[in-house]
Amino acid sequence: MLKVGLTGGIGAGKSEVSRMLAGYGAVLIDADRIAREVVEPGTPGLDAVVEAFGTGILTSEGTLDRPKLGSIVFADSERLAALNAIVHPLVGARSAELERAAGPDSVVVHDVPLLTENGLAPLYDLVVVVDAAPETQLDRLVRLRGMTEQEARARMAAQATREQRRAVADLVIDNDGPIDALEPQVRSVWAELTRRAEAG
Repeated sequence: MLKVGLTGGIGAGKSEVSRMLAGYGAVLIDADRIAREVVEPGTPGLDAVVEAFGTGILTSEGTLDRPKLGSIVFADSERLAALNAIVHPLVGARSAELERAAGPDSVVVHDVPLLTENGLAPLYDLVVVVDAAPETQLDRLVRLRGMTEQEARARMAAQATREQRRAVADLVIDNDGPIDALEPQVRSVWAELTRRAEAG
Protein backbone atom coordinates (compact mmCIF):
# COMPACT_ATOMS: atom_id res chain seq x y z
CA MET A 1 0.00 0.00 0.00
CA LEU A 2 1.23 3.46 -0.91
CA LYS A 3 -0.09 6.19 1.40
CA VAL A 4 -0.25 9.56 -0.31
CA GLY A 5 -1.09 12.89 1.30
CA LEU A 6 -2.78 15.29 -1.14
CA THR A 7 -3.06 18.93 -0.16
CA GLY A 8 -3.34 22.45 -1.54
CA GLY A 9 -4.61 25.85 -0.55
CA ILE A 10 -8.29 26.72 -0.78
CA GLY A 11 -9.18 27.38 -4.41
CA ALA A 12 -6.05 25.65 -5.74
CA GLY A 13 -8.07 22.81 -7.32
CA LYS A 14 -7.23 19.95 -4.97
CA SER A 15 -10.76 18.52 -5.17
CA GLU A 16 -10.52 18.28 -8.95
CA VAL A 17 -7.18 16.48 -8.68
CA SER A 18 -8.53 14.03 -6.09
CA ARG A 19 -11.51 13.31 -8.36
CA MET A 20 -9.16 12.55 -11.28
CA LEU A 21 -6.93 10.31 -9.12
CA ALA A 22 -9.99 8.38 -7.91
CA GLY A 23 -10.96 7.97 -11.57
CA TYR A 24 -7.58 6.34 -12.23
CA GLY A 25 -8.12 3.88 -9.38
CA ALA A 26 -6.83 5.55 -6.23
CA VAL A 27 -8.64 4.76 -2.98
CA LEU A 28 -9.68 8.27 -1.93
CA ILE A 29 -10.06 9.21 1.73
CA ASP A 30 -11.48 12.73 1.84
CA ALA A 31 -10.84 14.47 5.18
CA ASP A 32 -13.37 17.23 4.43
CA ARG A 33 -16.13 14.71 3.71
CA ILE A 34 -15.28 12.78 6.88
CA ALA A 35 -15.20 16.05 8.84
CA ARG A 36 -18.83 16.59 7.76
CA GLU A 37 -19.81 13.02 8.65
CA VAL A 38 -18.41 13.18 12.19
CA VAL A 39 -20.60 16.20 13.06
CA GLU A 40 -23.88 14.98 11.59
CA PRO A 41 -26.95 15.08 13.86
CA GLY A 42 -26.86 12.40 16.53
CA THR A 43 -23.08 12.05 16.56
CA PRO A 44 -20.84 12.60 19.60
CA GLY A 45 -18.90 15.03 17.39
CA LEU A 46 -21.87 17.38 16.96
CA ASP A 47 -22.66 17.14 20.68
CA ALA A 48 -19.09 18.22 21.50
CA VAL A 49 -19.19 21.14 19.03
CA VAL A 50 -22.51 22.38 20.47
CA GLU A 51 -21.09 22.09 23.99
CA ALA A 52 -18.10 24.23 22.95
CA PHE A 53 -19.89 26.81 20.78
CA GLY A 54 -23.53 26.83 21.93
CA THR A 55 -26.80 25.99 20.18
CA GLY A 56 -26.53 29.15 18.04
CA ILE A 57 -24.38 27.20 15.56
CA LEU A 58 -27.29 24.88 14.72
CA THR A 59 -29.88 25.37 12.00
CA SER A 60 -33.58 25.10 12.82
CA GLU A 61 -33.37 21.46 11.64
CA GLY A 62 -30.65 20.69 14.19
CA THR A 63 -27.80 20.38 11.69
CA LEU A 64 -24.53 22.29 11.92
CA ASP A 65 -24.79 25.78 10.42
CA ARG A 66 -21.41 25.72 8.67
CA PRO A 67 -21.37 29.33 7.43
CA LYS A 68 -22.19 30.58 10.94
CA LEU A 69 -19.55 28.38 12.58
CA GLY A 70 -17.06 29.38 9.87
CA SER A 71 -17.63 33.08 10.52
CA ILE A 72 -16.82 32.47 14.21
CA VAL A 73 -13.72 30.30 13.88
CA PHE A 74 -12.05 31.96 10.90
CA ALA A 75 -12.09 35.29 12.75
CA ASP A 76 -10.59 33.85 15.97
CA SER A 77 -7.58 31.50 15.99
CA GLU A 78 -8.35 30.23 19.52
CA ARG A 79 -11.90 29.26 18.55
CA LEU A 80 -10.54 27.57 15.41
CA ALA A 81 -8.08 25.59 17.55
CA ALA A 82 -10.93 24.55 19.87
CA LEU A 83 -12.97 23.29 16.91
CA ASN A 84 -9.98 21.44 15.44
CA ALA A 85 -9.31 19.76 18.81
CA ILE A 86 -12.80 18.24 18.62
CA VAL A 87 -12.98 17.33 14.94
CA HIS A 88 -9.43 16.26 14.00
CA PRO A 89 -9.17 13.19 16.29
CA LEU A 90 -12.54 11.94 15.00
CA VAL A 91 -11.45 12.44 11.38
CA GLY A 92 -8.14 10.70 12.07
CA ALA A 93 -9.82 7.65 13.57
CA ARG A 94 -12.28 7.31 10.67
CA SER A 95 -9.52 7.81 8.08
CA ALA A 96 -7.46 5.04 9.67
CA GLU A 97 -10.48 2.73 9.56
CA LEU A 98 -11.00 3.40 5.83
CA GLU A 99 -7.30 2.91 5.12
CA ARG A 100 -7.31 -0.48 6.86
CA ALA A 101 -10.22 -1.52 4.60
CA ALA A 102 -8.20 -0.78 1.40
CA GLY A 103 -6.34 -3.64 -0.28
CA PRO A 104 -2.60 -4.17 0.34
CA ASP A 105 -1.73 -3.15 -3.25
CA SER A 106 -3.80 0.04 -3.17
CA VAL A 107 -2.67 3.59 -3.76
CA VAL A 108 -4.50 5.34 -0.92
CA VAL A 109 -4.84 9.10 -1.41
CA HIS A 110 -5.68 11.09 1.70
CA ASP A 111 -7.21 14.41 0.62
CA VAL A 112 -6.17 16.61 3.56
CA PRO A 113 -6.64 20.40 3.28
CA LEU A 114 -4.65 21.20 6.45
CA LEU A 115 -1.86 18.64 6.00
CA THR A 116 0.89 21.29 6.15
CA GLU A 117 -0.68 23.31 8.97
CA ASN A 118 -1.03 20.26 11.20
CA GLY A 119 2.43 18.81 10.49
CA LEU A 120 0.99 15.62 8.97
CA ALA A 121 3.48 15.10 6.11
CA PRO A 122 5.44 12.38 8.00
CA LEU A 123 2.30 10.20 8.11
CA TYR A 124 2.48 9.59 4.34
CA ASP A 125 4.87 7.82 1.99
CA LEU A 126 4.81 10.95 -0.13
CA VAL A 127 3.00 14.28 -0.34
CA VAL A 128 1.43 15.75 -3.48
CA VAL A 129 0.72 19.49 -3.41
CA VAL A 130 -1.72 21.14 -5.81
CA ASP A 131 -0.28 24.60 -6.24
CA ALA A 132 -1.77 27.85 -7.53
CA ALA A 133 -0.74 31.47 -7.17
CA PRO A 134 -2.60 33.40 -4.43
CA GLU A 135 -4.18 35.68 -7.04
CA THR A 136 -5.53 32.58 -8.84
CA GLN A 137 -6.96 31.23 -5.58
CA LEU A 138 -8.57 34.58 -4.78
CA ASP A 139 -10.13 34.85 -8.23
CA ARG A 140 -11.61 31.33 -8.02
CA LEU A 141 -13.02 31.84 -4.52
CA VAL A 142 -14.74 35.09 -5.47
CA ARG A 143 -15.83 34.10 -8.98
CA LEU A 144 -16.70 30.42 -8.50
CA ARG A 145 -17.62 30.11 -4.81
CA GLY A 146 -19.31 33.47 -4.35
CA MET A 147 -17.13 34.64 -1.45
CA THR A 148 -16.43 38.30 -0.87
CA GLU A 149 -12.79 39.25 -1.32
CA GLN A 150 -12.53 39.78 2.45
CA GLU A 151 -13.93 36.30 3.21
CA ALA A 152 -11.61 34.71 0.66
CA ARG A 153 -8.54 36.49 2.04
CA ALA A 154 -9.47 35.44 5.61
CA ARG A 155 -9.75 31.78 4.57
CA MET A 156 -6.43 31.95 2.72
CA ALA A 157 -4.72 33.69 5.65
CA ALA A 158 -5.88 30.91 8.01
CA GLN A 159 -3.95 28.36 5.92
CA ALA A 160 -0.25 27.68 5.37
CA THR A 161 1.59 29.84 2.87
CA ARG A 162 2.34 28.62 -0.62
CA GLU A 163 6.02 28.31 0.35
CA GLN A 164 5.22 26.21 3.44
CA ARG A 165 3.12 23.79 1.37
CA ARG A 166 5.76 23.47 -1.35
CA ALA A 167 8.39 22.77 1.33
CA VAL A 168 6.63 19.51 2.34
CA ALA A 169 5.86 18.41 -1.25
CA ASP A 170 7.41 15.38 -2.94
CA LEU A 171 5.43 16.13 -6.10
CA VAL A 172 3.85 19.44 -7.16
CA ILE A 173 0.93 19.84 -9.58
CA ASP A 174 0.75 23.35 -11.02
CA ASN A 175 -2.88 24.40 -11.36
CA ASP A 176 -2.64 28.03 -12.39
CA GLY A 177 -3.87 27.28 -15.90
CA PRO A 178 -7.06 25.91 -17.46
CA ILE A 179 -8.52 22.51 -16.56
CA ASP A 180 -7.21 20.84 -19.73
CA ALA A 181 -3.65 21.63 -18.60
CA LEU A 182 -4.32 19.82 -15.32
CA GLU A 183 -5.23 16.36 -16.62
CA PRO A 184 -1.84 15.45 -18.22
CA GLN A 185 -0.07 16.42 -14.99
CA VAL A 186 -2.40 14.28 -12.90
CA ARG A 187 -1.93 11.36 -15.30
CA SER A 188 1.84 11.71 -14.92
CA VAL A 189 1.57 11.82 -11.11
CA TRP A 190 -0.66 8.73 -11.15
CA ALA A 191 1.96 6.86 -13.22
CA GLU A 192 4.59 7.79 -10.63
CA LEU A 193 2.37 6.72 -7.72
CA THR A 194 1.59 3.33 -9.26
CA ARG A 195 5.30 2.82 -10.06
CA ARG A 196 6.22 3.49 -6.43
CA ALA A 197 3.41 1.26 -5.14
CA GLU A 198 4.61 -1.64 -7.31
CA ALA A 199 8.22 -1.06 -6.20
CA GLY A 200 7.08 -1.37 -2.61
